[in-house]
Amino acid sequence: MAKHIVCLTFDFDAMSGFISRGMTSPTPISRGEFGADVGVPRLLALMKKHRIPTSWYVPGHTLETYPDRCREVFDAGHEIGHHGWTHVPPAQLTREQEEAGLVRANEQIKKLTGRYARGYRSPSWDLSPHSVELLLKHGFVYDSSMMGDDYTPYRVRQGDVIELEKPAIFGKPTRLIEMPVSWTLDDYPHFEFIRTKDWILPGLMNTELVLENWINDFLYMKKNLKWGVITYTFHPFVIGRGGRMLMLEKLIRKLKGEGAVFMTLEAAVAEFDKRSPFGR
Repeated sequence: MAKHIVCLTFDFDAMSGFISRGMTSPTPISRGEFGADVGVPRLLALMKKHRIPTSWYVPGHTLETYPDRCREVFDAGHEIGHHGWTHVPPAQLTREQEEAGLVRANEQIKKLTGRYARGYRSPSWDLSPHSVELLLKHGFVYDSSMMGDDYTPYRVRQGDVIELEKPAIFGKPTRLIEMPVSWTLDDYPHFEFIRTKDWILPGLMNTELVLENWINDFLYMKKNLKWGVITYTFHPFVIGRGGRMLMLEKLIRKLKGEGAVFMTLEAAVAEFDKRSPFGR
């Protein structure tokens, strides 16, 4: 029987993403505050209205800065996933720094939910050479940071050797399940405007054009796969703006009308694991 799964996911960075880029003046900090104080309540209300379970990836910095807001997310029945301690990408950290942040944030997640996170999403989707090893060591079931597929989860390899002047050597699959993502299905590059002295992210796209793209990605999956998962990634301080909230509800209504089954990533991972057990 055909089944087309939609996972709505939220990276609850609050101000941590700006801090990690050295943007600590009042205005960028206030953008993060908007996400926590305005965006999250709007999103929780919308998900409650449509009875949709979602997955939230929360840095340790946000967990400690906004414990009550994070509690609201969890109490509403949504999955709490790991998103680092700070929002510094693991690829920019030493192995020791990465593991320390992994452990520290996981303790905060356990304090909130009663258990360690099952899922991990790296800040800026940039894993380090040590990330897979550390995720396996600390008992994670899945990662959602890579882009090797669009609708089908897969097992993460360990031990790749990638060099400029030589053919790639691929390592062996592990039990860690990858729930693939894409920048095309992320609100941040489409909508956020950021200006620094070195670069500009223009953003500010028309919501209806982005909506059309996002709907078409689902429709392709429905047309070509009997079973598949599409993962959309949002940020409360981005998607929480008025016009974008209207777009998000249009997306939900359209996908519902097309027969989408909404799940948390953890639930979709469990279904994939049953369909494709490790080692088979």
